[in-house]
Amino acid sequence: MFLVTGATGTAGGAVVREFAGTGEPVRALVRKPDAVVPGAEPVVGDLNDPASVPFEGVTGVFLLSGYADMPGLLARARAAGVERVVLLSGGSAALADLDNAVSRYMTLSERAVRESGLAWTFLRPRAFMSNALRWLPQLRAGDEVRVQYPDVPAACVDPGDIAAVAVRALRGGHEGRIYDLTGPEALLPAQQVAVLGRVLSRDLRAVGLSDEETRAEMAAAMPADYVEAFAQFYAEGKLDEATVHPDVAEVTGRAPRTFEQWARENADAFR
Repeated sequence: MFLVTGATGTAGGAVVREFAGTGEPVRALVRKPDAVVPGAEPVVGDLNDPASVPFEGVTGVFLLSGYADMPGLLARARAAGVERVVLLSGGSAALADLDNAVSRYMTLSERAVRESGLAWTFLRPRAFMSNALRWLPQLRAGDEVRVQYPDVPAACVDPGDIAAVAVRALRGGHEGRIYDLTGPEALLPAQQVAVLGRVLSRDLRAVGLSDEETRAEMAAAMPADYVEAFAQFYAEGKLDEATVHPDVAEVTGRAPRTFEQWARENADAFR
């Protein structure tokens, strides 16, 4: 039995879908009793309350990073008989920068898993291709898309590729491995917008925001320490998301999906 946390979110939902049709038993951790997760058995629990998470009968857990008591959560998992954890982390964990809010929670989450006594695999995806959905309100309003950090390329990864690696790791054989998950090419935000334009048959135009405009826009949507964290990553260049890594292909045996493939598969979401 596998337990997938964040099962109604982008990555966890993709993991559940990857398991669909395999016949393998999957529990989907949800917070609301009425949540429906196709292809999995929904179970109620809160990762911030380790005692509420139903680990009994579970051998492998797909786990998100950054919860209040990661050591306590993992101790409870081990006591219940869980054998392995596949942790969704991120590239900034490698920085081990405890003064950066994002790097900090990923670093501490990985540290807790290493110290838990459980077998582990770390997934460090770069930016998700699905982050392009943040442009949806602008696309509904017109053909101009204001993009943050316009000069920073990223080898964004399809969440489905993250899920494909996660499922293989949950089955075993990838213990003690750290996988850097990227797409096959690094694109600037304007290049992503151009791809969306082709897919949607629209004449889209990307307009780059200054660092100051980006900070202001982000401040309206997230805490100040996260705004500062992303400014360090992208404005100051502390995080490399442009390097293409081979890990998706090495684990799955196929090339990672391109941004255009992702966009075509999700075109209806932009209409």
